[in-house]
Amino acid sequence: MGSYYYLMAQLPHLGFEQKPPMTSGAFISLAQDLMNKTDTDLLEKISLGFIDDQYTTGCKFIDTWQEWERTLRLNAAKNRSARLHRDTLTNEPPYVPQDAAAAASKAVNSDCSPLEGEIIIDRARWNAIDELAGTDYFSRNHVFAYLLKLLLLERREAQNAEKGFSEYKSLYTQIIEDANNSLGETV
Repeated sequence: MGSYYYLMAQLPHLGFEQKPPMTSGAFISLAQDLMNKTDTDLLEKISLGFIDDQYTTGCKFIDTWQEWERTLRLNAAKNRSARLHRDTLTNEPPYVPQDAAAAASKAVNSDCSPLEGEIIIDRARWNAIDELAGTDYFSRNHVFAYLLKLLLLERREAQNAEKGFSEYKSLYTQIIEDANNSLGETV
């Protein structure tokens, strides 16, 4: 496990509410030039998605992150099932991070919008990434954490872009209908 002082020292600070300062692809390209082959291979295995629970990378940070994400998703599904009065899931994860279970419960069981629920979950993810990364800011764990945070920021940006595009389509449709109506009145 190497120290990545040069890489981490040149990166901008990331905050939960900000726009991503670079794409995850640009970050990976930058990091690949400055990391050893083993860590570069691990970098390419990082995602926000849940990977099969039998899959392990051998990296404690990534494997623990995957278990945290698995717990979050299973608890969210369990809470949704209970809220909808359906059969609940029985396959509990072997390791249950309480913050993941609590975030899933809060997002599903509170009277918030789906977007607000996603923000609750993403904030819990952000906090879990910080906790899992540890205190050695120049370690590979922080490089991996930086990538995960960039992926979260990109995801949040896409959610906002989708909302904006939806509003745009609605306005555009209204303008076209108004134009067609006024053309129909003048003919």
